[in-house]
Amino acid sequence: MNFDDLFSNFAQYTTTGLTQGAIYALVALGYTLVYGVLRLINFAHSEVFIAGAFAAIWTWNGFGLDQNSQVSGVGSILFYLLVAMIVAAIASAGTATVIERVAYRPLRKRNAPPLAFLITAIGASIAISEAFGVYTRRLPEGAPILVSTKPLFHVFGAPIDAVQLLTVGAALLMMILLDMFVNRSRVGRGIRAVAQDANTAALMGVNKDRIILIVFIAGGTMAGVAGLLYDVRIQTLTYSVGFLLGLKAFTAAVLGGIGNLRGALVGGLLLGVIENYASGLFGTQWKDFAAFAVLVVLLMFRPTGLLGESLGRARA
Repeated sequence: MNFDDLFSNFAQYTTTGLTQGAIYALVALGYTLVYGVLRLINFAHSEVFIAGAFAAIWTWNGFGLDQNSQVSGVGSILFYLLVAMIVAAIASAGTATVIERVAYRPLRKRNAPPLAFLITAIGASIAISEAFGVYTRRLPEGAPILVSTKPLFHVFGAPIDAVQLLTVGAALLMMILLDMFVNRSRVGRGIRAVAQDANTAALMGVNKDRIILIVFIAGGTMAGVAGLLYDVRIQTLTYSVGFLLGLKAFTAAVLGGIGNLRGALVGGLLLGVIENYASGLFGTQWKDFAAFAVLVVLLMFRPTGLLGESLGRARA
C-alpha cells in the first residue's frame, strides 16, 4: 500500500475522482428513475449512454471534425458542444423510448414476471451493444479536442482544467434541473404518484404509460449528456465501454440509495473518489475491485444505501 503517493497527491485524486464520479452520477440517474417507478433494473441503460456518446462524435464528424482536430475560439467550442449535447440527448432519449416501447411495454401488458423483464433488459443491452460493434467494426472512435486540459488554477496543489469544470458543472446543473422537474412540476407529481402507488395514481387520472415513457426519456437525456462529457474527457470511445461504466453507474445508484435522485448524485461522486483513492493506494489494477467492494461492505451495514429514500416519498 502506497500511502505516500495517496497523501502527496490527495487533492489531485479527489478532483479527478469527482470528475469521473459526475459521469457515473448522470448515468445513475437513469437507473434510479426507472427503478423508482417500475421497480425494474434497466440493464440496457448502459447502451442508452453509448448511443448518446456515439451520436456526439458522429455529430462532430458531420462538421468535419475528427480525433486530430483541435477547435479554438470560445464561440466555436460552445457551438459544437451545444449542438452535440442536443443530438446526444435526443439519441439517448430516442434509444430509451424504443427500449421501453419494444422491450418493456409488451411485458407490462401481459403482466410478465420480474425475471422476464430482467432477461429482456440483458438481451436488449447485448443486442444494442453488438449493433454498435458491427456498425463501427469494433474499432474505436475518436473525438476532437474541444476543451483544453491546460490547468486554469490549482486547488491545494491539484491542477483544475476546463474539462473538469465542464464535467462537474454540467452534471450538477442537469441534476438540479431533473430534481426540480420531479419535485416541482405537475408531471413530476405524477412520477412520484406512480412511484408510490401506480394503481391509486391511475384511479386519480394519472396516465401510467405516459409517465413511464417520460421517465425513460428523462433518464435517457441524462445518459446522453453523460455520453457527451465522456467523449470530451476521454476522447476515445468503443462500443463495449458502456458495460463496465453502466455497472459502476448502477453501483453508484445503489450506493446512494436506489430510487433516490439525490442519492444517485452522492453515490456517483463518492464512487469516483473511492476509485481514485484506491488507485493511489493499491495501484490502478485495484480500481474496479475497490468500487464494488465498497458497495458490498456498505450494503452489509446499510442495505438501503446512504440516503435510502424512495422516489415516491421524495419531496422538494
